[in-house]
Amino acid sequence: MSDVKLKADSLTFFESIIMGVAGSAPGFSIAVAIAGLLGAAGTVSPNALLIFAVPMLGIAVAYKGLGQKMNDAGAAYEWTKRGFGKFFGYFSGWALLIAAMVFMVTGSVPLGTATIDLINPDLASNVLLTTTIGAVWFLAIGIVLITGIELTSKIQVVMSSIEILILLVISIAAFVHSGAGGTVTPFSWSWFGFNYPAGTFASSALIVVFLYWGWDVTSNLSEETMGHPPNAAGNGGFYSVFITIISFVAFTVAALMMFSLKDSAGFSDNLIYHVALQAGLGRVGGLAASIALILSSVATLETTMLQFSRTLFAMGRDRALPSAFGVVQAKTRTPVRTMYLLLVIGLIMIFASSFMPSIATILGDSVSAIAVQVCYYYGLAGLVCAWLYRGSYSESLATWLGYALFPFLSAMALFVLGIYAITGYNLTTKIVGIGGLLIGIVFYRPSGYGIRVADVLAEE
Repeated sequence: MSDVKLKADSLTFFESIIMGVAGSAPGFSIAVAIAGLLGAAGTVSPNALLIFAVPMLGIAVAYKGLGQKMNDAGAAYEWTKRGFGKFFGYFSGWALLIAAMVFMVTGSVPLGTATIDLINPDLASNVLLTTTIGAVWFLAIGIVLITGIELTSKIQVVMSSIEILILLVISIAAFVHSGAGGTVTPFSWSWFGFNYPAGTFASSALIVVFLYWGWDVTSNLSEETMGHPPNAAGNGGFYSVFITIISFVAFTVAALMMFSLKDSAGFSDNLIYHVALQAGLGRVGGLAASIALILSSVATLETTMLQFSRTLFAMGRDRALPSAFGVVQAKTRTPVRTMYLLLVIGLIMIFASSFMPSIATILGDSVSAIAVQVCYYYGLAGLVCAWLYRGSYSESLATWLGYALFPFLSAMALFVLGIYAITGYNLTTKIVGIGGLLIGIVFYRPSGYGIRVADVLAEE
């Protein structure tokens, strides 16, 4: 176990797009987070999904632009380190690691809920039972990832394809049902306006940041992605964002039409399930919704664990963190040591979450804690891209607008949002979201960086 190179040419361009979609997890996000958005933004939730998608697209463009310059499993960590130095690079990587660890709980709990829904929905509110089943799923997913990226990507394509098909069928059924007189609230273009309830703009934005987060896993897999077409990893992440935007807006509009705002905001267990039942799809539709949530939760846990393992691998390879994590297993070419660490930490955090009062509390606090980490490391990547392309205006104004100005403005929006939202966090969210970032100071070793082994090998 001495190699520092991941298995090249393991993912196709199509698989990269699928990985990006799986990272944002339409099924999972709709099921567990859209209700929270409806509770915060109310009837203008569709506006929130579109307006806050703009800075997310700006960061996706930044990742695309940075991917054209350098491919690295560390992605945002490596780019930020090269652009702004070791300190900011380290904390960019650390923010992703913390966000991924918190997501181990956020992603595992709905798996437990959806599994119980298939058997006895009345037990879905049992926190201990739900987290225990989620932990079993989490462990099973980790074992699959340890076997290697090729098997993981093939499973991902199958799961995500079924998930998207189920979401498409349920959303069409929902609009057909609404068109046939099944609406509680008629469609209104005012849903795309800016009439936000007082004090909800920032909280709504954070939920949307969480909803779209995850597509950047494609860049963490860039060393393992085929080079045809060029920059396949960067383009895969960029295109995947549009698929998630469409699915989020469709289900949010359907929920507003089919339920009262109070009812739809309360469906934090599985909004897709309730939409399917209301659309007249019966028990079969409910089962399909539960399956979609299971598949999406598995898919997004996989991609998040991949992000964690590849980022930790890159930081270990640089010796920014212990170098033991910067090697791959000889047979699978997978950084299995990073996976072992993730499994241990994840199981501990899932167990700790079983003592929280409710599933809704677990999900709500986790979403807010993750969002502040994402604002930070996405924002840094946007600034790095803007800096890298700052002089491109002399060659092409379009390139400067796309890769310098757009990422810069997007980064500023995320920074302002993250700082402003901190003022409204509860104690749990502050401890996890802000404290988790500050803990990185303990492990930061400014003298720990050495010559990158990968660069030496590349020169040879």
